[in-house]
Amino acid sequence: MALSDSVTTCLSPPVHYVICKLGFEKTDTYDINNIVSENGEVCWQAVTEHVCYLKSDQSVDYIESIRSLGPVCESVNLHFKSLTKEQFVIQYALWFRWTNCSEVYLLIGKDCPFLLRDLLASEQLAVVFGQAVMNVLRVFIGSPYGLNLRNVLWHGFASPQEIPAKYCAMLLFLTAGLGQLLQTYLLQTKCILVHRPYVIFVSLEELDVFPDLNHEMLSIAEELVKLSSFVLKTMLPFWMDALTAFKQSRYADCVILLLPQLEVGLRLLFTTTNKCPNRLLTAEPSTLYTTFDEMLAKHLDNEEVNQLPAVLEEPTMEFLWDFLNHQEGPRIRDRLSHGEINLEAFPRKVANQIVALAITLLCRFSDEDMFAFKEHMVIKPLMNCASCYRSRFHPISRLKKQVLECMKSIHLWPELPTVPEEHVETTKGLEGNAEASTLILMMSEILSRLQRYMPQNCYSSDDPINSVLTERLLIALCDTYICTLYSPRPVLEIVVVLRKISTQCHQVSEQVIASTELRYKQWMNKALRSRQRHNYLRMLNSIKFLSPVLRLILVLITLELVNIHLVCKKNPFDYQQYLKFLKSVLQYTENLVTYTSSEKNKWDETMELTNKALIKIREICDRKLMLMQLAT
Repeated sequence: MALSDSVTTCLSPPVHYVICKLGFEKTDTYDINNIVSENGEVCWQAVTEHVCYLKSDQSVDYIESIRSLGPVCESVNLHFKSLTKEQFVIQYALWFRWTNCSEVYLLIGKDCPFLLRDLLASEQLAVVFGQAVMNVLRVFIGSPYGLNLRNVLWHGFASPQEIPAKYCAMLLFLTAGLGQLLQTYLLQTKCILVHRPYVIFVSLEELDVFPDLNHEMLSIAEELVKLSSFVLKTMLPFWMDALTAFKQSRYADCVILLLPQLEVGLRLLFTTTNKCPNRLLTAEPSTLYTTFDEMLAKHLDNEEVNQLPAVLEEPTMEFLWDFLNHQEGPRIRDRLSHGEINLEAFPRKVANQIVALAITLLCRFSDEDMFAFKEHMVIKPLMNCASCYRSRFHPISRLKKQVLECMKSIHLWPELPTVPEEHVETTKGLEGNAEASTLILMMSEILSRLQRYMPQNCYSSDDPINSVLTERLLIALCDTYICTLYSPRPVLEIVVVLRKISTQCHQVSEQVIASTELRYKQWMNKALRSRQRHNYLRMLNSIKFLSPVLRLILVLITLELVNIHLVCKKNPFDYQQYLKFLKSVLQYTENLVTYTSSEKNKWDETMELTNKALIKIREICDRKLMLMQLAT
């Protein structure tokens, strides 16, 4: 029998008692008319008087408070059940608007801007709502010693039958009550509640990993859910509701239901592979739960190696890190749980990725006799996508993207309009191209030193610069596999500097494009004074060497990126020297941004700057301090 069949609850005995039993011990009945007025206003006094405090230090006595509040919750639940949907909307809908959700979602904790426990303990909220009200909230959602409903649900510990309906009703009731208190506070203080803007998923094409799920795939998924050992049988209703929500185009609901279930399934794998079955249950208040953060980490809290990454394999780990953790990724889970996403406009594409990943996990972690499912022609494409996934949001991946975008920008330079030759001849005093030729020669020297570290067929002695510094070379280098999972600190430190260099190069390119187009237009319209014409021609002169130098820097940083993990082999002194060198290249590119800006327009100075930078690069190559030189 699979472990997933034998687990009947993920709540530890003390937590199970607090959530499922404690609030039912007192059977008093309270008149709802004392708790809520005829027009639906919450009588807070009737609620807060049930919060009990410890004699020793007057802190909240969570056990006694839950016991005392149990009958109040039951009274609210019966009251809500007695209302028709229309009556409920008339009486309460207005009071939910402060949450910026016009629909009422029966889920918990979407409106916290950061850690909920910190939010509930904040003095600012106590000023708005009163400390007694904040204590009520802490009993329900804000403390591991209380019901802690938000965390227990969001981390997937509670099955549907374990959360009493009366607590759902009470949370709705409290939310409406907070809306009423807030309105009073805003009227008194003449303040206006301004909601921060919702997070919008940009670059949705980057989140496009799996093919679009069709009806047949979803039907197979429903069969898989019932058979897969990845699913705890007690959690089956959540899975089925998530798939139904997807079919009904309720994409936020789908992901809100599915993310905790992915966490449960992975926790089951985590506890099995690391042989720590007790970690499947909710932790006691004094210790932390086993959550995604811990399951995706390299080591366990006892410093032993976490076995889950090896079981999931790198592509799945990369996907999970990309979608949940990396700062530049969508961070879907954080943003949903903190109320930062407009639920009604949640993109199908994002939900599609989470459901598709879930299907591949259902398939992979199932019994051997489910071979037919794994090989099914509809599921096979999903399995293939999952098995070859590479990180898109790790800093290393972002650098690759930056480099290619910068190169595309520089590629536009030859298309830029230039002044016809006859115009140039009439302008006296323009220096020749001798300095530019010197720089080009020095670049050729550097390239000849680097030739052996590049892919073959990239070098022609006739035209070393234009045959090597190409987009084709960068694409080939960026296609090189680089391990991104658990990158050591020195690797990340160097990548940060390389990314800054790439950003500055791109900025220079964009400035050159904008300036050239503007000046050309002004030239043709005879709108440039003599000095401006001179400056424009200097700029055209500078572009001749600026293009290859920017391309050289891009090739350099990409070659270094491909060998980035060798930085860990450098001794501390060499590492510092290397970092210092990269920072000097960064300083050069930052100065270039300043000099090529429309305010400064210091084109002759760019030549001098570039000369110094190239001498430095040549020297570092000669001292064999580059990472690519460690590779041989």
